Amino acid sequence: MNGGEAIARACAANGADLLFGLPGAQIYPLFDALYGSGIELIAPRHEQTAAYMAMGYARSTGRTGVFSVVPGPGVLNSAAALCTAMGNCSAVVCLTGQIPSQYVGKGRGHLHELADQRATLGSIIKDAVRIDNPGDTSRIVNEAFRTARGGRPGPVAVEISWDTMAETVTSAIEPLLPPEPEPEPDLDAIADAAELLAAAKRPMIMCGAGAQDASDAVLALAETMNAPVTAFRSGRGVVAEDHALAAPAVAARELWDDVDVFVGIGSRLEMPYMRWRDMMRYERKPSGGPKLIRIDIDPREMTRLVPDIGIVADADTACRLLADRLAAMILPNADRLAEIARARATAGKLIDEIQPQAAYLGVIRDVLPRDGFLVPEVSQVGFATYTGAWPVLQPRTYVTEGFQGTLGFGFPTALGVKAANPDRAVVSVTGDGGFMFAAQELSTAAQYDIGLVTLVFNNGGYANVVRDQQQRFGGRVIGARFDNPDFVSFSETLGVAARRVSTPGELRPVLETALASDKPALIEIEIAPGAEASPWPLIHMARRPSLAQAD
Repeated sequence: MNGGEAIARACAANGADLLFGLPGAQIYPLFDALYGSGIELIAPRHEQTAAYMAMGYARSTGRTGVFSVVPGPGVLNSAAALCTAMGNCSAVVCLTGQIPSQYVGKGRGHLHELADQRATLGSIIKDAVRIDNPGDTSRIVNEAFRTARGGRPGPVAVEISWDTMAETVTSAIEPLLPPEPEPEPDLDAIADAAELLAAAKRPMIMCGAGAQDASDAVLALAETMNAPVTAFRSGRGVVAEDHALAAPAVAARELWDDVDVFVGIGSRLEMPYMRWRDMMRYERKPSGGPKLIRIDIDPREMTRLVPDIGIVADADTACRLLADRLAAMILPNADRLAEIARARATAGKLIDEIQPQAAYLGVIRDVLPRDGFLVPEVSQVGFATYTGAWPVLQPRTYVTEGFQGTLGFGFPTALGVKAANPDRAVVSVTGDGGFMFAAQELSTAAQYDIGLVTLVFNNGGYANVVRDQQQRFGGRVIGARFDNPDFVSFSETLGVAARRVSTPGELRPVLETALASDKPALIEIEIAPGAEASPWPLIHMARRPSLAQAD
C-alpha cells in the first residue's frame, strides 16, 4: 500500500468513521484511499469548517474527530479551530501533507511551504509529528490517536510529505496502542481533601471539561455533602441543571461569598478566580476566599492556579475515592438544599431580565429534547447561555468555544455535532456576525443532508462591540455595524429551507416543525439593533448580583 492507504487504514482501525476534509495535491493518496475504507468523507467549503466539524464531533461524542487539509495555507486556515480544540480539550487528529521531502527546510518556496510547519502547529496544539517513512505510518497514526485521547485531550497534527504519501511499501497495520495510563491518585491527598470537606460548612464543586465523563462520580461526591455543583462553559451538564444540587453561574455567585471549601474538577476555574475577581490581574495562588481543592489529570494545572490540596488524577477515579471516603465520615447537610433553592430562585429572577434572549432560550429549551444539543455562538444570545438562562441537562450536550472565545466557531461546529449524532436534535444559536464566518456551509448541510437547525439572531452588527464603543469610547462606533443579505433567500439559494420570525411566540411552531423534519433548516430571528439587554453584569460578577442590583 502507499502512505495514503496506510493512513486511512490506521484511522479506521482507531475507530474513525467520519473524516472532514478538502482534497488537494499533497494529500491526494489519502483521499483516494478513502474509497472502500469504511470512513465517510464530508467535504465542506472551507478548511476552517473541516476542523470545526471534527471538533464538534469530538466534543459531542467523547471520541476522536479527524480532519484533513493541505499543508501551509490549508493548515493555517484551520488554525483557529485547532487552538479552540486545544482550549476546550477536544481530541482531534489533523492529517495534512507537506512539501516534497527533499525540499523540507530548504526555503525554496515550494507550493504551500511553511518555514517550519511542525513548529508552527506545535505552538498551538498538543503535539505535531511527521511521517518520514511510509512504513512507520500505522505506528505514528496510532500514537497520534493515543496522544489526542490521553490525559488532557487535545489536537494532534500528523504531516507527511507529498512524495512519501504516494510511495508504495510493504507495510502492516499495527495493533492499537493501549490508552495512556491514568496517573495514580495520591491517597494521602485524597485523605486530606476528605478531612477538609468533612469539616466544611458550605462546600461547593465546580466542573470543567475534564469532568464530562465523570457525571455519576461527581454527583455521588456532591450528594455526600449536599454541595452545590456549578460550571461556566465546558463543565455544564455534568450534573443536570434541573437537579436540586445544580447551581448554574448566577446561582453559584449568590452562594459564593459563604463557601468555605471549593472543589475544582477538571476545570481551570476561570469563573470564580478571573471573572469574579479581576481579568487583568493574575494570581498564581488565590488570595482570600475558600480553601481550594483541585482534581485534574494535568499536573501543570497545579502550578497555574495553586490549590491548598492538589489531586492529580482522572476525575472519575478521584471523585469515587473521595466520595467513598467522605461518606463514611459525614452525613449530607440537609440545610444546603434550601440555600441552593433560594439562590436558584434569585438567579432566575435576575436572568429573566436578560431579554429578549432569555425568552427565546426558554422556547428553545421547551422544544429541544432533553438529549438534544445546543451550540451557542459568541453572540448576545450565546453569552446569555453562560448565566444559566440555558439549562444543560446531559453531559456533552452544550458545545462551546471554551476560553478562546472564537467568533465564527458555532455554525460549523454544530454541523460536526449533527454529523456525529444524526439521530439526535441539534440547534445552532448564532448571531449574524458569527454566522457569516461560515455561512457558505449551508451548501454543505444541503449536500450531505445534515439536519442541523440554525437560528440566526440578526441585529445588524457586532452588538458587543457596538455597546462597548458607545459606552467606553464616546459613542464612536466603527467597524461594528454592517448590512446583511436576506438570510431566508440566501439559505434557500443554497438548498436549505428557511423562515423568518420576530418573537419567541412565532419561533415555537417554526422550530418544532424544523426539528421534526430532521432536514437542514435556517430560522432568521429579527432583532432591533440595541434591543438586547447586556448579559455581562451576570457574567463578570465581582459582587453578588442581587446585592449589586439593590445598589
